[in-house]
Amino acid sequence: MKTKLLYIEDDTEIATWVRADLEERGYEVLWLGSGEGAAEAAGGCSLVILDVMLPGLDGFTVGQRLKKEHPEVPIVMLSARTSIDDKLHGLDFADDYVTKPFHPDELAARIEVQLRKAGTAISADTVVKLDHLSIYEKDHRIVNEETGEEIILSGKQFHIFAYLLRHMGMIRTKEQIYEAVWNESYLDGDKTLMVHIRHLREKLERDPANPTIIQTVRGVGYRVKKP
Repeated sequence: MKTKLLYIEDDTEIATWVRADLEERGYEVLWLGSGEGAAEAAGGCSLVILDVMLPGLDGFTVGQRLKKEHPEVPIVMLSARTSIDDKLHGLDFADDYVTKPFHPDELAARIEVQLRKAGTAISADTVVKLDHLSIYEKDHRIVNEETGEEIILSGKQFHIFAYLLRHMGMIRTKEQIYEAVWNESYLDGDKTLMVHIRHLREKLERDPANPTIIQTVRGVGYRVKKP
């Protein structure tokens, strides 16, 4: 599965080349031209790249709100503002502050540092072990080590599982999962996610009736517990 980054930048020219460079490095990049909708989008991402000068709410305000709602998601600030006051202001909530102009290799290196700290950095040979499963993130493969068989998931099933893996150990609400996977607002009472979770368990769990991989946190949501 690709590591998904949220990139918030109003300058189309800069955004185009930064996005293209990051996608060439193996990331999936969701680009927004302003902070509108950022809180919802960040829930499905492993890291946020945030410009300071944005239309409407500035990057400092957007970043503070993002950190409050998604404290586990690293934020890398981008800005042409180089004063120490601006940097300190940004680093009150952000995890790193990169000044413009910057080289794409520098930005990529800073991103990798933050992803490693968060445990989601891209690696060609990354294998996640969960009970009897080996999950090859780069190749989008899941193998049942007890039988040697590859487990085939549908697109939505894989997206749901990948989202939970990116937030391993954390409880994700039904709303967060649904909005990250379907990019639509969750409607209370909708059984779609519950059906997909049931099918996932049928494929992944030794005993779907007593799941140990995708756990239900009653009244809240789901999580994949850390091994």
